[in-house]
Amino acid sequence: MNASETGKQPYIGRFAPSPTGPLHLGSLYTALASFLDARHHHGQWRLRIDDLDRFRILPEASDQILFILDKLGLYWDGPVYYQSQHIADYDAAIDRLYQNGMLYPCSCSRKKLAQSGSVYPGFCRKNTHTSQQPYALRIKTDAQPIHFIDRLQGKIQQCLPQTTGDFIVKRKDNIIAYQLAVVIDEQQQHITQVVRGLDLLDSTTRQLYIQQQLDLAQPEYMHIPLIVDSHGIKLSKQTQAEAVSAHNPGQTLWHLLQKLNQHPPSELKHASAQDVLDWAIPHWQVDKLKKIRAISNQID
Repeated sequence: MNASETGKQPYIGRFAPSPTGPLHLGSLYTALASFLDARHHHGQWRLRIDDLDRFRILPEASDQILFILDKLGLYWDGPVYYQSQHIADYDAAIDRLYQNGMLYPCSCSRKKLAQSGSVYPGFCRKNTHTSQQPYALRIKTDAQPIHFIDRLQGKIQQCLPQTTGDFIVKRKDNIIAYQLAVVIDEQQQHITQVVRGLDLLDSTTRQLYIQQQLDLAQPEYMHIPLIVDSHGIKLSKQTQAEAVSAHNPGQTLWHLLQKLNQHPPSELKHASAQDVLDWAIPHWQVDKLKKIRAISNQID
């Protein structure tokens, strides 16, 4: 029986790695949480490759990511969605925002922006036309508070003029900014559930704001604790996090279930990946991650 037959909204989650290097443990940790959340609710799990930033993309990284997910039994539903194949969709959203008077060109230098702090003070807000020099596109924000209920973090509220100011939706190098691209991606893939790291919590209100301007549906959000190294720093490509190996996939999944506070049985530590997932899906309990902001990556 599918969702349309029961009258319930489809439960569709996703994982969206960036192919700037091999899949590392921090990304796999998020992927597993998203996968289990979708499968536990008998939903779909979709895969997106965030490959817009052509200056940082490694050609072989996408295939490596797909290989590792396949080896660990994290099978996705439908075709892989590549951001680079949806430029026209992003441009259409930009055009619509422009026509609605929401965007303006910004030619501020990095030096000028650095001196102004983390909140953009609106230097270029009165610009009505583009200039000869490179420019970004910023979206006008207003004082209306943006709020949502995060499934783990509770009620979140921000007033964008106070936290970010008018923010960029298209960069000076003509690359669509993450905040706009991800909004269009979620709509294109019909995503209803977004599971991602706590470091992205603050960006959610900007995405909600764009959704409001474009009259798009709002997914539910859940931001899970970060997995960090011995210095308390998030595992990432920038900190040279070790790439995930396809060797002993079941043990890797068991280790990550420990990090996700799911307490898998010790006898599954050396089981196959499929056996580990067969246990993890029905036993997934997201509430076990409440009130936790970071999880150490020390070996169990």
